[in-house]
Amino acid sequence: MILVDAKGISAARPGRALFDDLDITIRAGDRIGIVGINGSGKSTLLSVLAGSTEPESGEVRRGSVVRAATLEQGASLHGGTLREALVVDSEAEAWEVEAVADRLGLGDAFDLPVEALSGGQVKRAALARALVSEADLLVLDEPTNHLDIDSIAWLEDRLAAFRGALLVVTHDRHFLDRVTTRILELDRGAAHVHEGGYTSYLEARSERAARADAAESKRRNLARAELAWLRRGAPARTSKPRARIAAAEKLIGTSKQPEARSGMLPLHGLTPRLGDRVVELRGVSHSFGDRELFSEVELLLDPRERLGVVGPNGSGKSTLLDIMSGRLEPTSGTVAFGSTAQIAVFDQQGRDLDPELRVREAVAGPGNPVDWTHEALMDAFWFDADAQRAPIGTLSGGERRRLQLLLTLAARPNVLFLDEPTNDLDAETLRQLEDFLDQWPGALVVVSHDRAFLERVVADVIVLGDGSAGRLPGGYATYREQRLAAQASARAGKVAGTGAPARAAVSGRSGGSRSGGVPAGGGPAGGGPAGGGGKQAPKGAKGPSPSTLRHRLRAAEREMEAARSRCEDLREALATVGGDHEELARLGRDLADATARLDTAEETWLELADQVEERGLDI
Repeated sequence: MILVDAKGISAARPGRALFDDLDITIRAGDRIGIVGINGSGKSTLLSVLAGSTEPESGEVRRGSVVRAATLEQGASLHGGTLREALVVDSEAEAWEVEAVADRLGLGDAFDLPVEALSGGQVKRAALARALVSEADLLVLDEPTNHLDIDSIAWLEDRLAAFRGALLVVTHDRHFLDRVTTRILELDRGAAHVHEGGYTSYLEARSERAARADAAESKRRNLARAELAWLRRGAPARTSKPRARIAAAEKLIGTSKQPEARSGMLPLHGLTPRLGDRVVELRGVSHSFGDRELFSEVELLLDPRERLGVVGPNGSGKSTLLDIMSGRLEPTSGTVAFGSTAQIAVFDQQGRDLDPELRVREAVAGPGNPVDWTHEALMDAFWFDADAQRAPIGTLSGGERRRLQLLLTLAARPNVLFLDEPTNDLDAETLRQLEDFLDQWPGALVVVSHDRAFLERVVADVIVLGDGSAGRLPGGYATYREQRLAAQASARAGKVAGTGAPARAAVSGRSGGSRSGGVPAGGGPAGGGPAGGGGKQAPKGAKGPSPSTLRHRLRAAEREMEAARSRCEDLREALATVGGDHEELARLGRDLADATARLDTAEETWLELADQVEERGLDI
């Protein structure tokens, strides 16, 4: 069934087209991701296809009974408390709305007034409302912003089970690969459709670039041949083709394709040298009111530090980053900075920008000349000659976010703190930032929920949760493995009747020995001091035996079936319980727990199935 059929639609911004003469048909079951650099028109296209905005030309037809639910970047809520705002006008039962909102990290905010909510909480609430709607088409603009890693994994599972059509804009590359089957790329006014998820899109785009390079090489070779022929002409007629000679020379010296960006910028060589002392945290603790976020943190940053900060929403990740960067005084403890440390912070709010100022003036600083390093940096982050001269007020929200990042890097720091840098940046800019950081000679600390970004740029992670802070060597991959192991241990404990989740200890300091508990659902199981003293798997270990893997896979299958059966029983009970609100609430909580159990079982099964496939085992 066709849900939306768009023919010849166009949209533009002053001076350039966003997309032109675009055709797209969305059918039931389609899962389409829209990608492109900030400012290419992704959000505009979403708005047009959702029916919120009319195209400047072309036609959009929708099925007469098609129900669409939309999550916009500037989400809003109306009502007294969060609970009231979520339930009002919702087609779903109150227990289902609250269960979904709880999985998105809003469980502690149900009774807060709407005006007291943060922007991230409002966005998550709007996402919960969209997810429980009985929609044929979900239109989601950056749904993973403001979610923690566990919530993103849950959202992936939820959307994988969604039977309607999905249209999504997101910078999260893992998310795109998991939930989409087709990619629509917007590129300098043109649109390209790629079948398959994000990986297939990258492969197809690479092939398209190779074909373009071949065509460009052929074009230049033909121009060189013509120029050689013209120059060999008799002196008597050299004055006649002079214009053609000039045109051929210009053709050879120009390219129809944009220059490939590279993270190997000359700016790296201009980064000030960083001494051995960078930032030191001694016995740092911080509390908000009666709630302690973390305590007695000991940390020494290395001059080439690559450190990630992970943990559930509300665990204090941004607070710790503010303390490490000197923007916030801890409740107790000390923070010392090296004399050579030049610190820059790229946070979720970004700096205020004068809308009248032009991009190049902002990068160089008002009244300062634009030098070659500024131009190299602007070009590397997709500000071409026209965009460099554009007033900041004409930029899209994503382009302004990209400019804020560029201004942070242009300050030439040697200690860089990034707080959720991937929010509102496109995948192309993230890859460019990753390339930049690969060669950058300074110290980096990053808070992020973006798994691909963490995998690429950090070597160790600090895990926050339940009042503890522990450093875990091995980066995001080790954190994920140990978190899954902790969840499996917690499930085993519940099955055995203990009722208590497994807990683990990791070091709270970079080179010391303090240990702190980390919750099973949010932190690593095991681990050791960040200096490498923890017990590690031996190098080259082969992992579980084939019989053990088969046993674990069958156990995961049984767990999935049991959890699925429990969910079905609870749904049937909810359908027949009547008006007993207390019983409804109890069944709703039980169903939320059963759904979480099913999600975890499925994640475990997928992990084991991947191991079986990688080792070529027969089950």
